[in-house]
This record gives sequence, structure tokens and C-alpha cells, in this order.
Amino acid sequence: MGRDLPDPGEGGEEAEVPAGRPTAEQIERLFVGASPRHTRIQVANLARVPQELTERIWRALGFATLPDDTVAFTDADVAVLERVRSMMEGDLLDDQTVIRMARALGQTTARLAQWQAEIMIGAMLDPGRRPTDEDLAAIMDTSRRLLPDFEQILVHIWRAQLAAAGTRLLTLADLTDEGEPDRLTLAVGFADLVSFTRVSRELDERGLAELVEGFESRASDVVAEHGGRMVKTLGDEVFFTAADPRRAAAIALDLVGAIRRYGPEVRIGLAYGPVLPIMGDVFGTTVNLAARLTAIARPGTVVVDDRLAEALKDAPGVEIGRIRQRPARGLGVVQPHVLRRAGNH
Repeated sequence: MGRDLPDPGEGGEEAEVPAGRPTAEQIERLFVGASPRHTRIQVANLARVPQELTERIWRALGFATLPDDTVAFTDADVAVLERVRSMMEGDLLDDQTVIRMARALGQTTARLAQWQAEIMIGAMLDPGRRPTDEDLAAIMDTSRRLLPDFEQILVHIWRAQLAAAGTRLLTLADLTDEGEPDRLTLAVGFADLVSFTRVSRELDERGLAELVEGFESRASDVVAEHGGRMVKTLGDEVFFTAADPRRAAAIALDLVGAIRRYGPEVRIGLAYGPVLPIMGDVFGTTVNLAARLTAIARPGTVVVDDRLAEALKDAPGVEIGRIRQRPARGLGVVQPHVLRRAGNH
């Protein structure tokens, strides 16, 4: 179930921007378009989709279940549900796939919307004073003017990301472990900000936000530059993958330098082996090993496992130094290695 913007070319009217403090209804009107006309029961009946499936889709998208008599759905919601029904009747999607797709869409767009709203509000409001009704109206007006362009950009970038994901999966197809078609062989890494808890106590909220955003943005740039994938960010830690061990090494070494120039130090753990991809994330013993190696690493260093060290033994520009074996929780005793740039001691 989705929200379509009105198309002026098809008779839609541009939403009016309130002159004073916007209400929830006015915000809904601006971003959704048409006013709600249907209850959750009516929207399911009109789209000819089972009520139970409709409610599961709605919850998977991240929205609360509404009372039977609450009018909260538009004709656009009916149209989107009809598209879902059409795909299912054409045997393109089954119930489970629809719910999984809805959950992926809901979680991703919820974070995107929150992030974009925070960026716009932060850019337009003075943090040193309470916003006035005129300030809020100005944000609404700017949103109205930017919304069509943002929508077009979003669709284009989504298609480009789909192409990139497809290319990565095609590249990884030859690396799939025999007998386990759902597993991939990847280099996975964690980069952890050193002394984050202590530093966070010394900063105010704005300073802490700037620290985290600076860390994540620099890490994302380095990972993207070398063709890796940023799996997720966890405030003081980022988790990335790369299909090629040499790319993973380049990411880790460049990350140390990029974050050090920014101010803080990072420590990084890398492991190479089979992983299980689920819901855009990756899981498995290789991931756990990388996390344990991160805890072993000293500030400003990169520690790798045996398998990655072996893959990098002939790589130009890097050196591998074996260090003493360590116990790793849940994994027994592991053999770590320190990764350095050649000649950098």
C-alpha cells in the first residue's frame, strides 16, 4: 500500500501551503495528495484483496493497525493494492514475497523520510531559538516546491541501486559455496570508533550528532570509492562488505587514514569466508569473527583472519604481520594478523 502524489496533468490540484502553523491534516494533504476516503475494510474490499493480507501488508510497511471505522485511506491506496493483486494473480509474487517486499520498503523508506525531514529542518531552522509558525510554514512551502524533483530523483537512484545490486550478485555468483546456493563468500569488516563512550560524555547533543554523521559519511565515501557495500551503520560502528579481499584491504587501510584526519581513531576487523545474506544484511560465523577481530585490534590498526591474510599474501602495497593467538568468544582460539601498508611501521 503506498501513497501517490497527485498528478496535475491528470486533473490533480496542487496542495495549498498553510499561511500559519501547519496541522497534521495539512501535512498529510501536502505529501499524500488526495484526502482519505476509505476505512481499512473498505480499501481491501475495493481492491479485492483479502482483509487479512491487507492488514499484514500495512503492518509490514510499519503503520499501526487502525480501528474498523477510521477513515484513513485514499483512492491511491486502493490503486496500489490493485497492483499487488495483479502481480499475485499473474504468479509474479506470492503472499510471503509480498510481505517481505513490503517490510523492506517500509523500513527503508521510513528511515529515509525521517532522515530527509531532519536534514531539511536542520538546514532551515535556527537551532538557537524556538521555531515560529512562519518558520514551519516556510518549511512546508519549500517541501512543496522540492517534492516533485525529489520524487524523480528517488526513483532514478533506486533504479541505479537495483542495477548495482544486480551487478554485485552476478559478480558473486561464481563465488557461491558449492552445495550452499544461499551463501556467498565475502570479505566483511567492522570499523569501530575508539573511546566513543568517553568522547560522547564530553560532547553536547549537537557535537555528538556531528561526530557520528562525520564518521558515517567519511566511512561511506571510502567504502563506495573501492566498490564495497555499506551494510549498516551503528552510530560508533560501520559494517561493510567487499567481494574481493584486496578491495576490502584498501577500504580498511583508507578508512584508518580518513578517520584519523577527521580526528578520532578507528580499529577495524576483517574476515573472509561464507556469509548468509538476509534482508539486506549478512550473517554467519565470518561476520562474528570479524566482530571479534575488531575487539582485538588496537586503535588505528586493522586485524584480519587467517583466510584473508592468505588471500592478501601476494597483494602489492600491503604487509601482513602475524600476532599471537587469542581466544574469541564463541569461536575458540583464533589466529589474527595485522594488516599494514608496505613500509609503514
